[in-house]
Amino acid sequence: MTLVFLALLLLVLLSAAAVRSFRRFADERLGAPGRAIPPAPAATALDRAIAPLTDAHPGTTGVILVDDNSEAFALRALSAREAGRSLDLQYYLWHADEAGGLLVREVLAAADRGVRVRVLLDDINARGKDRAILALDSHPMIEVRLFNPSRNREGIVLRAMEMLLRAVSLNRRMHNKVWIADGRLALVGGRNIGNEYFDAADQVNFHDADLLLAGPAVDEASAVFDRFWNSRAVIPIKALHSIRGRRLLPLLRRRLEALVAHSRASPWLQHLADAGADAGVDAGRGRLAGTLPFTWVSDVQVVSDPPEKASPLEDEQQADRWLVRLIEPRLSDARTEALLISPYFIPGEAGAELLAARARDGVSIRVLTNSLAATDVALVHAGYSRYREDLLAAGVQIHELKPHQVRRIGILGRSKASLHTKALVVDGQRGFVGSFNLDPRSVQLNTEMGVLFSDAALAGQLRGLFLQSAAAEMSYRLYLEDGALRWADDTPQARRVWIREPEANAWRRAVVAVMRWLPIESQL
Repeated sequence: MTLVFLALLLLVLLSAAAVRSFRRFADERLGAPGRAIPPAPAATALDRAIAPLTDAHPGTTGVILVDDNSEAFALRALSAREAGRSLDLQYYLWHADEAGGLLVREVLAAADRGVRVRVLLDDINARGKDRAILALDSHPMIEVRLFNPSRNREGIVLRAMEMLLRAVSLNRRMHNKVWIADGRLALVGGRNIGNEYFDAADQVNFHDADLLLAGPAVDEASAVFDRFWNSRAVIPIKALHSIRGRRLLPLLRRRLEALVAHSRASPWLQHLADAGADAGVDAGRGRLAGTLPFTWVSDVQVVSDPPEKASPLEDEQQADRWLVRLIEPRLSDARTEALLISPYFIPGEAGAELLAARARDGVSIRVLTNSLAATDVALVHAGYSRYREDLLAAGVQIHELKPHQVRRIGILGRSKASLHTKALVVDGQRGFVGSFNLDPRSVQLNTEMGVLFSDAALAGQLRGLFLQSAAAEMSYRLYLEDGALRWADDTPQARRVWIREPEANAWRRAVVAVMRWLPIESQL
């Protein structure tokens, strides 16, 4: 016992020393402060397209709910192609796949035209991509910074040691997602950059949602980006390496051109081309030229956790400014209905009691999340499954997304579906779309971002998205029968009641059953 205590004490001391050492290391390598470039009246194509719209609706923000994955890709690619001043891009994950590569190509082309590009990535998913990132960063108009990066970039042993000793801080990640073009348009929501977010994956594609913004809320999105860009948690990629990427940039360009040549035969890009696109990005050109169907909303706010939430020191985390402090009151204040969409749903004891209490008060509480067969993170499902029976008993309605759906045939065939949308609609008036899951990780560990709004028309669109996804064709309806959990498939052509997790094999169910006993909910 004494040896164990001494070993733990040594680990704590070494961890504290590692955290202090990294803080000094990071402070010496912080990048120069940077700010968003303000929009001009008519300097760029996006200025000329968007300024007349915002001028015609002073004091309001144009908002479009983007729930179609192909449109989500086209809007990002096209806004990069039309940008003439700046691109500010902040993401938790950017895959080096077909969709990710094509968007990198558009970003690089924008930089070649003289557009200033700032890219902020969470480091946890940047492992193994440093050479490509350094190549991009070597462009004189592009700078890439990493959030909460590892100090050791090469070598498994040193990186593993750092992860062990800095576990308290490295466990805190930047989950924000925002794409800002020329300070005129911003896409804020749940999508990362990768095939599965744009219906380009052949195995699993995500149901997801963004809000496209034009107007004052874009300035708020830029302010959030700048706060992270200039925070102590962010280090330029070049400050972490002695090598430079200039010689790697031509290689990256060749790889991207090869990707384009290979991708022209892609069924996914062919689908976009059939809609009038050139390599999948021009279909929306007319839409960005002034025909975007914005809903103009006066009460819109882009919100985010502070970057200091990632600090390992509690007194630096600014807990009173966490995003959950803005979302929770909307649930508490619900009077008739609250619709929650969360792919990773672990309400915790307090959250479950809040939802149950509102349901007992007569508020219609409905939750849409992933089924075990649809989720991409079985460990999270284990945490969620502990709460289902009690929530149902209190009157909360739960729907779980089916992995295969009657209405959904993927562009590349009948692909599996998984929920990734994070949204909330309250009383048909107030709503939220963003990166925030109703789970402990979003509440306490990761930084999150999203859009809060109050508008009946926009809330109605989001409510419609919930009802469509919760319908029998797309989701199971959970209920209790004599205290036992049941899953109802209510589609007329396939009515069935499941007594165990539907469409999940015995091995997956067994793994989740074991995981339920692990005391790790706070990390999920």
